[in-house]
Amino acid sequence: MLSPGLSVSLLAVSCALWPAAVRAASCEPVRIPLCRSMPWNMTKMPNHLHHSTQDNAVLAIEQFEGLLGTGCSADLLFFLCAMYAPICTIDFQHDPIKPCKAVCERAKVGCEPVMKRYNHSWPDSLSCNELPLYDRGVCISPEAIVKAEEPYYQDPVRCNPESSRDFPMDSNFHCRGPNAGRCKCPTLKLTLKVYQKNNYNYVIRARVREVRNRGLEPIAVVEVKKVLKSSLVNIPREAQILYYSSSCMCPHLNPNVDYLIMGYENEETSRLLLVERSIALKWRDRLGTKIERWEQTVKAAL
Repeated sequence: MLSPGLSVSLLAVSCALWPAAVRAASCEPVRIPLCRSMPWNMTKMPNHLHHSTQDNAVLAIEQFEGLLGTGCSADLLFFLCAMYAPICTIDFQHDPIKPCKAVCERAKVGCEPVMKRYNHSWPDSLSCNELPLYDRGVCISPEAIVKAEEPYYQDPVRCNPESSRDFPMDSNFHCRGPNAGRCKCPTLKLTLKVYQKNNYNYVIRARVREVRNRGLEPIAVVEVKKVLKSSLVNIPREAQILYYSSSCMCPHLNPNVDYLIMGYENEETSRLLLVERSIALKWRDRLGTKIERWEQTVKAAL
């Protein structure tokens, strides 16, 4: 177990000293620009927010650039990076280490008042409740790290609503800049091979009521008409909320359209998730028949 006083810097260096084959099979270098200043340089996907690649984690964490620019909490960037690019060590390859509960609470206390001034709230996906306590579990916090000379966040004024009458952020806390509008949703063709490989937790037929992107947790509200597959969460045939994993909102959904939707479930929060590997296709009866046939094939092979 990690001691609260153990230096994370030393743990991160130990990853870099592994044989190349071991590193390739477990840790990967941190490539998220906001997190390169962290005192660890190796991470592992999927992260605590269910992003399977760093490319997708980048798009999600960039939602917070404007909030970081306010300087609302010295712990915010550390906490976000511990969630989106969790440290990977030789002793914890299978379960990435979480940030300590106190780090989350300090970030929330400092930044939620700023968010509320612009009609935002602290995201449920970053809830502090389930994180381990500093002195009772395996977690990381700045107190357990050899301090670097440079601050974690190097450019606090490039998107600072406190210093600009115009509040240079959009309604979703995105800094408007050269990276704006670069979201591209992957195109996934629905084949049996893709279906088996992605191992979706749920498959539903649903009519989209509305899509909301007014905060740090974009969602789609849908009316479930048929459940073709459900693994971890009970899905009644009624209104449900699907939670996107990034502000790119992939796959795209349009209101008042029936879709065949495939995604993943968070058993702890009973949430239905839409991530980069999710698929949403306009509903056709033949699609439903195809999925039912594939499910029979998959079950027969078990």
